[in-house]
Amino acid sequence: MTFSKNNGFRITALVLRIALGAVFVYAAWLKLRDPWQMFAMSIDSYQLLPMWAVRVVARTLPWVELLLGLLLITGFWLRISATAVSLMLLVFFSLIVRAWAKGMEISCGCFGPGETISWKTMLRDGSLLAAALFVAAASLIRPRKAA
Repeated sequence: MTFSKNNGFRITALVLRIALGAVFVYAAWLKLRDPWQMFAMSIDSYQLLPMWAVRVVARTLPWVELLLGLLLITGFWLRISATAVSLMLLVFFSLIVRAWAKGMEISCGCFGPGETISWKTMLRDGSLLAAALFVAAASLIRPRKAA
């Protein structure tokens, strides 16, 4: 068995896809085990959304994260799920950078309450974003299977 650049690319995409899926499932689980109001407080601390939207996001986002994580792990609807995860992480990363630049000392809400935004948070989320963009690009350039 020869290890080619193409195999290395596919293996890297597979490992990153499963890791991202696991991170999203874990993040969803942490949010879903606590009352939704705890996550709503983290969302509200960004001072971007009206209260009705905070409630909607707090109740639905963990379920969306869980679904996208499971889709990434299984590989179903990969192009859609990888693109959606990339867009979500781009929004999350932008909000964290915005809050940090404004000097807001708030919980990021990434993995439940209690994690204050820091350079470590930005490094982690930036790395997740880079991985998601790689997985999305890999899913888009991969030839589709014949039906």
